[in-house]
Amino acid sequence: MPKPYDLPSLGDLACFEAAARNLSFKMASTELNVTPAAVSHRIKALENELGQPLFNRQYRGVELTEAGALLFVSLQRGFETISGTVQRIRSRHDRSGVSIAATTAMSGLWLTPRLAAFWKEHPGVAISQLIQDDRKPQDVDLSIHYGDPEAEDDETRVLFSDRILALGTGQFAETWGITRLADLSDVPLIHTQSGVNPYTEWSEWFATLDRPAPRGPGFHLNNYLISLQAAEDHIGAVLGWEGLLGGYLDSGRLLQLVPDSMPSPHPFYLRIHARASANARLFADWLAEH
Repeated sequence: MPKPYDLPSLGDLACFEAAARNLSFKMASTELNVTPAAVSHRIKALENELGQPLFNRQYRGVELTEAGALLFVSLQRGFETISGTVQRIRSRHDRSGVSIAATTAMSGLWLTPRLAAFWKEHPGVAISQLIQDDRKPQDVDLSIHYGDPEAEDDETRVLFSDRILALGTGQFAETWGITRLADLSDVPLIHTQSGVNPYTEWSEWFATLDRPAPRGPGFHLNNYLISLQAAEDHIGAVLGWEGLLGGYLDSGRLLQLVPDSMPSPHPFYLRIHARASANARLFADWLAEH
C-alpha cells in the first residue's frame, strides 16, 4: 500500500532537527536520550535516502549544507505548527470553566454585574475573573480591552462604544460654578494613567471639542476606580464612559457637568485568545449581545 506522504522516517527527521538546531550530534544525543553513534547512524540513513549530505563534518563540529539548511527550516515550521496545535488541544481537554482578564475598573463597573445574568442562563459554566491592571493578559480564554480591535491578531467582539462625559458631583459643580464647557478650563481635573488600557485623556477631550488644553490643577492617579472615588470626594472632574458608568449616573453619585461630550475614539472590546474553549466562545457571544 503506497504511503500517503513522501517522507523519510519521522524518527530520522526528528533526530536531524535536533542535530541541526544544536549544530552538534553530541548535544542532540543528550536531548533525545540516545548515544551520539545512534544520532550519527540515523542522519547517515537520512542522507542516503535523500542522496546528498545534510552536514559538513568538521573537526570542531558540524555545519549545515545548503540542502540541510533547507530541510531544517521546513522541519522547524512544521514542528512549530504541530506543537501549537498540541498545546491548544491539551488546554481544551476536559475544561468547562472560562477565564477572563480585565482591569479592576472594567471588572467592577461592567463585567461583574453581568455575571449573575449569565449564570441564570448557563448555570453549568464557571467563570474565573483575573484582575490585570499593569500587564498584558496571558493564559486566559478572554480579555477585555479599550482600544483598536483591528490591531489584534486574535478574534475580537466589540462590547460597546459610546460618549465620554465630563463628570463630577453637584457640590463640585456648585463650588466652581460649572454650567458650560468653558468653565472646565480652570477647574481641578483628575487624570487616569493606567498601563494596560490607556484611557482617553482630558487634553484629547478638549481638543475634540475645539477647546484649548485645560489650565487648572491636575490630580494624576493610576487606577480608574480611585479616580472615580476622588471625583465623588469633590476633588475634581473626571472623564467617564456613559456605558461604563450608568450606575453612577442613575444613582446621582456623579453628574454630567456640561452638555458637551466626546464620541469615544475607541470601543471596549473582547479578545478571544487562541486557547478559548467552546464555553469561552459561548460567554464571549453572550457578552457581546448584553
